Amino acid sequence: MTRREIAMDNFFKGYNCAQSIVLAFEDLLPVDKCTLSKMASSFGGGMGRLREVCGSVSGIFMIAGLLYGYDGPETGEIKADHYARIQELAHRFEEKHGTIICREMLGLSVRHDVPTPEARTNEYYKKRPCVEIIGDAAEILEQYILENPLN
Repeated sequence: MTRREIAMDNFFKGYNCAQSIVLAFEDLLPVDKCTLSKMASSFGGGMGRLREVCGSVSGIFMIAGLLYGYDGPETGEIKADHYARIQELAHRFEEKHGTIICREMLGLSVRHDVPTPEARTNEYYKKRPCVEIIGDAAEILEQYILENPLN
């Protein structure tokens, strides 16, 4: 399976958007599946259903941090280089979807949604573009990694 397919399958299994992405890249990371899943668990529904930054984008950023990030109290060039990477990834996502904001992609006017997620039924999947967005996010990240090999 491709990373796109793995990420989409993760969503169909019930993982949130961020979890779907991070788990699709777990083989590249020095972190176990359970920890990755917990780390990303707060970022579904645009961060705890607040409908802010899309969970798949948050997932991209988490993976980019684990693969390319810094681990000290950095200032200056190291931090700036990493933030430039994050902005580039966000830009690539925005080129495809026009925004990185969950509610804007879903056409919702509500900012803070109820905390209880909707049941994952066939009707849910029909009315939400999330699975395709997650697939696109996985492709964007995979392409970025191919263009920027790990040291």
